[in-house]
Amino acid sequence: MAVFTRVTEADISAWLSDYSLGSLLELQGIPAGIENTNYFVTTSNGRFVLTLFEVLKADELPFYLNLMSHLARHGIPCPAPVANGKNHFLGELNGKPACIVSRLSGKSVTQPSVANCAAVGAMLGQMHNASLSFGSTMENARGAAWRASAAQQVKRFLSAEDAALLESEVALHADFPGDTLPRGVIHGDLFRDNVLMDGERVGGLIDFYFACTDAFVYDVAITVNDWCMAADGKLDAGRSRAMLEAYQSVRPLTPAEVDIWPMTLRVAALRFWISRLYDLHLPRDGEMVNPHDPDHFKRILKHHIASDQTVLF
Repeated sequence: MAVFTRVTEADISAWLSDYSLGSLLELQGIPAGIENTNYFVTTSNGRFVLTLFEVLKADELPFYLNLMSHLARHGIPCPAPVANGKNHFLGELNGKPACIVSRLSGKSVTQPSVANCAAVGAMLGQMHNASLSFGSTMENARGAAWRASAAQQVKRFLSAEDAALLESEVALHADFPGDTLPRGVIHGDLFRDNVLMDGERVGGLIDFYFACTDAFVYDVAITVNDWCMAADGKLDAGRSRAMLEAYQSVRPLTPAEVDIWPMTLRVAALRFWISRLYDLHLPRDGEMVNPHDPDHFKRILKHHIASDQTVLF
């Protein structure tokens, strides 16, 4: 989440006239993140989150909004889109596609506990199971073709050693067999800042705009790579086991998923190393943007290359 497009109180008040959400009380920009413009909106009827989409086009958005609505109806604590007077989830504000969704309870944690990791693992399994009855699909826009293209664009900013590592990993994972593994809709970006913890329980999963159809185990690896990582880029065994055991209590991994787990951790780390390099070196203009350190995921990737993480099972 971030702010690229300014919205004034007058703008949002006029826009809200097409909704049954009461009158505006407060509008606050959300600085975290890199992809969309986001504001907290408080009205006389409650608390909401406004999103203006900076990259995704209007015809691409029904998948994400319908997915959140589907998951919310199936008991997953995620933002529920609010329909306007035309019964549409999607509108337009200041020339950008826009929606407003419910704001959930809880807050993100920066130092997750073993209990936090277990709660997130179980919720991720529940989300994957709930996604199986969702009828739409979406290709992963950050898949192998994107990794190859983006890597070519950013490698000129790297040292010879880092460029060689990037090229070798992109080539190695070009044929990652995600199509042969259990698959469905994944979150694709379930980092700590995209989960709201309400005590020891998950109060909300947010920011579904990287959701797509892909291998479930890839989503698990993305989540483990953030929630269960020590500061030096090595997996914390206790938190990792807690998350994996909780996930498997809801949706057991198949033998094929366990076998490919070490490589899945690597391709998940590679995806975010590349995207962080891109955001750092080729950023879009924005009022409030905080690019993340790419070296964090380079360290994670190098530790995965040196380790056999099947020991977690």
